[in-house]
This record gives sequence, structure tokens and C-alpha cells, in this order.
Amino acid sequence: MREKGAYQTIVDTMAAELRHIEDAETFIQMAREEDDASLAEEALPELEEAEKGIRKLEMRRMLSGPNDRGNAIVSINPGAGGTESMDWASMLYRMLLRYCERKGFHVEIVDEQPGDEAGLKSATFEVSGEYAFGLLKAESGVHRLVRISPFDANARRHTSFASVFVYPEIDESIHVEIDEKDVRTDTYRSSGAGGQHVNKTSSAIRLTHIPTGIVVTCQNERSQHSNRDMAWKILRARLYDKQMREQEAKMDAINATKRAIDFGSQIRSYVLHPYQLVKDHRTNHETSNTAAVLDGDLDDFITTYLLYSNGAGDPTQLVADKS
Repeated sequence: MREKGAYQTIVDTMAAELRHIEDAETFIQMAREEDDASLAEEALPELEEAEKGIRKLEMRRMLSGPNDRGNAIVSINPGAGGTESMDWASMLYRMLLRYCERKGFHVEIVDEQPGDEAGLKSATFEVSGEYAFGLLKAESGVHRLVRISPFDANARRHTSFASVFVYPEIDESIHVEIDEKDVRTDTYRSSGAGGQHVNKTSSAIRLTHIPTGIVVTCQNERSQHSNRDMAWKILRARLYDKQMREQEAKMDAINATKRAIDFGSQIRSYVLHPYQLVKDHRTNHETSNTAAVLDGDLDDFITTYLLYSNGAGDPTQLVADKS
């Protein structure tokens, strides 16, 4: 029934846009017959409505991967550079949370490790909502920041790196074979805010998948049982992602960005000094409105990436046409 409902939505949307186009054609034909240009102007709102609907259908077509419609698990880690990179990781963390808020997604923090002085050592969160993974996968990769460091007493310009990896949340109907003997479970006390119960009991969970070396931690929930369930969910997602890449025998969008968090590996640069510019190196899309981007305004960057990855011509030109 869900599948039928999804197809019905596509059919209904297409029918509605065709009606808008037919109404516009009627106005244009009347304008020609009566030689009245004002009637032709009545066609513009109809064409604009048709364009909006067609763009939605095109976006749905681009998000047609096996996991695109589902939820996502996002992990953020700083690169080398100490406090400067940890602060940049926290800025990316806020940017993605603001984007999720704008899209109406529900976010659940799974693990958050604060830096020693500022920023984040790591953060993992689960994003729930329609097409959460399909949209957020565009952010998977290394992000580079250039700015005057607030941690440098000499006010010198610094370059920092942090990585964002996005994994699909695996539906329970998809079976991922995991031998429990291959997983080492460690418990420890949660760190940071959380109250006396969280900080005084060993409720945090660390799972290590020995054959692959994948490590998953969860400490956000109050009970060890809840943390264990969430950690296993993330471990299944990461192993599923690994299996899919091995089966396809090629580097997909996630794995292609898993290089050193350093120079030459970034997917996007955020320059705050000596000029203002955010540029995506995969699509060449750029904007000087750095404040809006860091506040979660990522729609144009994500749209151009989806157009690029779907082979829809020059994505920067298509976004310019949309503007």
C-alpha cells in the first residue's frame, strides 16, 4: 500500500502539472484570438506552478536509489590540527543540524565527544525523515575551512579540515549477517552533560567489529540497553554499506571521499578570509553568502550535486537557470 501510494502521488502530481500547462495554453490561445497581451500574462502563474511541480518530480527521480528515501546516520570527525579542527567540526555539526531543522527532519544525537578546549572530537546523529539519506549523502566527504583563527594570539590565517560521512539506516527487513563472536563489547561511563545517573554508571557502549576494525560508540541514552540497541543499529548500517560497496566492485559516493582529512581531498571549501566564498569542488557551484551556508542553507549545493551525480548536464548552469 505504501508503494502504491508513492506511485499514486507521482501520477497525481503529473496530472496536476499537465492541467496547469493546458490552462496556460488556453490563455495564450485566447490572447492570440483577441489580440490582448494581458490574457497571455494570465498564463505565467500557471506555468510557474507547473515548473514547481516538475522540479519536485525531477528531484524525486534523482533520489531513486535503494536507500535514498530512508533515514540517515551522520558521523563528523575533525582532521589533524587540534583545537582548530575540532572547532571546525563543531561548526559543521551545527550547519548540518540547522539544515535538518529547515527540512523538518527529526534528529537524535547518538554520540557526542566534546573537545578538550573547544569544538568536537567526534559526533554521530541519526536523521529521520523522507529522503534524509538521499539528500544528506551529498555532504559526505572532507570539508575545508580557511579563516583567521580565533585560537591564534597572532591572528594568523589557518586551514582546517573535518570529515562528514553519511550512512543509510538499514531497514529491519534487510538482513546483515553479523557473528556476535566477531564483536567485542566494552562498557564505560558516559562523558559530558547528562546528569548523575548517566555519569556514574557504565551505560555507554563501544562495539568493535574485529574482522573489519569498525568501531561504534553510543552514550546518549540513559540505559545501557538503549545504547546497545542503537550501537548495533549503527554497526549494521556500516557493515551493510561496506558490503554494498564490495558487491558493486567500485567506489560509491561515500567511499570515494574516504581519503586523508587533509589538503587535496576536500569536496568543499569554506573561505572566510581574505574573502568570502563557499565552493564545491565536485560541481564547481559556489556562493559568497558564507553565513547562510554555515547556517544550514545547503539546498543549492545538494541540488547541484544530485544533478551532477545523475549526469544531468552542467549543474551550475541548471541552478543558474532555476534562479
